[in-house]
Amino acid sequence: MSAKNEILTRVRRALADVPRQEQPADVAVAREYRRASDAAPAELIALFARRVAEYKATVRQVAPAELAAAIAAACAVRGVRRLAIPADLPAEWLPAGVEPLRDPGLSNAELDGSDGVLTTCALAIAQTGTIVLDSGPGQGRRALTLLPDYHLCVVRAEQIVGLVPEAVAALVAAGAERHPLTMISGPSATSDIELNRVEGVHGPRTLEVILVAGAAGGPPSQ
Repeated sequence: MSAKNEILTRVRRALADVPRQEQPADVAVAREYRRASDAAPAELIALFARRVAEYKATVRQVAPAELAAAIAAACAVRGVRRLAIPADLPAEWLPAGVEPLRDPGLSNAELDGSDGVLTTCALAIAQTGTIVLDSGPGQGRRALTLLPDYHLCVVRAEQIVGLVPEAVAALVAAGAERHPLTMISGPSATSDIELNRVEGVHGPRTLEVILVAGAAGGPPSQ
């Protein structure tokens, strides 16, 4: 018996007593875990910033009026000259002297050859320091944030939720569960069999977050 057939056989055996007409919603599931945070907005912002930094990502908090300058400063530090961006990213965010590579339309080679990518996000989770992308406004397709080596992401304070269940509920309410979701907890990293850390294997080697305390005037939230 192949491994596949063995797995399927075990699944069928486990489901043998389940009526064919039964649907998942017919079975009550006890959800006794915390589903919402009672933390104040300022606490969520501080926790998110701390958790993101723990993943070796850079976090910078700015006021809305400082966003464009913060993006320009981040690009200048890294010497960014060609920046991949979603088609609907606000033009006023783009630094002078940086060539915008608007997607869609970019090949994998063009994305890989860019100096980085600038996007917004769908939401962020304070508990885990996770940024969620759902291909919505200001985010682009998945490849846009997987191939460049540097990801500069704008997160608005009001997009931060406390717990993972809150994030899931918000994504479902927005219909985002039908979209490809990318969940980013720090720069891409993995370890080989000898536990040597390797970065940049499955996505950007460097993640930088600009946390905007208030409405930034960018693409609307989902």
